[in-house]
Amino acid sequence: MKLSVPGRAAATAVVTAVSLLAGGSIAGAAPAAGPTAAAAPDISVAAVKAHLTQLQSIATANGGNRAHGRAGYKASLDYVKAKLDAAGFTTTIQQFTSSGRTGYNLIADWPGGDTGQVVMAGSHLDSVTSGAGINDNGSGSAAVLETALAVSRANFRPAKHLRFAWWGAEELGLVGSRYYVNSLSTGDRSRISGYLNFDMIGSPNPGYFVYDDDPAIEKTFKEYYTGLGVPTEIETEGDGRSDHAPFKNAGVPVGGLFSGADYVKTAAQAAKWGGTSGLAFDRCYHSSCDTTANINDTALDRNSDAIAYAVWGLSA
Repeated sequence: MKLSVPGRAAATAVVTAVSLLAGGSIAGAAPAAGPTAAAAPDISVAAVKAHLTQLQSIATANGGNRAHGRAGYKASLDYVKAKLDAAGFTTTIQQFTSSGRTGYNLIADWPGGDTGQVVMAGSHLDSVTSGAGINDNGSGSAAVLETALAVSRANFRPAKHLRFAWWGAEELGLVGSRYYVNSLSTGDRSRISGYLNFDMIGSPNPGYFVYDDDPAIEKTFKEYYTGLGVPTEIETEGDGRSDHAPFKNAGVPVGGLFSGADYVKTAAQAAKWGGTSGLAFDRCYHSSCDTTANINDTALDRNSDAIAYAVWGLSA
């Protein structure tokens, strides 16, 4: 999640076409026959954490971070892309330039479904330069990846078309996601029936926050948490701080989940969610201590399952 401060360096973006136009028609045959409206699977938190371990190793091997324009970011993208390619997704890389460095978005389309109704789930893959960015935002990236892999394992055949995305240069001001949205035609934007954003979902002193944007998406997430008996609150840390903002500004319905950043947990929040009042939801926000030790397994597990619940429910 980017800092909430004014003034962002303008980015000049140039697309690299790899396999398909990200907002256009989908290449590849539909998967073999499978369930059309099956219940969402349980997402293994161990599998999500295995991806986080890989992202940590990538950061450690590349100067301690996975930031835009650095080797650690490209290695992170290559890791995610390889998993998706092996699982049968059609992947696209968008290339752009920001602050004099090359950045990348990764888009993954699951063959089949009505391409006139696209459900997207996304997260930013970059970290800040000061650390590995495992909660911000390895957590969202890993959970979205594992949800996509669950789609493949289930041979899911939703009525709507599924698209997953990992954004570059979010920490520089939502650069990658804004570039993607701006690159779409008006018609392509109108075909996105919902964009779900996941930025920081494993905070060590977690809260359970739901975006209050599109009512149907909000209702889906609240429905999931009501089933768990876990109360939620509306996300209030700033509507323009993550990658749903460019979609929302373009008129696309958006929603998402968040477990908290640098704001302090209140006594009332600690009473209903546990954890420690008077401390930040994530004391390692944008710091070198945002490592694999900076994750709450329960929050990561619940939010990962909520992602799958929404993807299955909203695309059926």
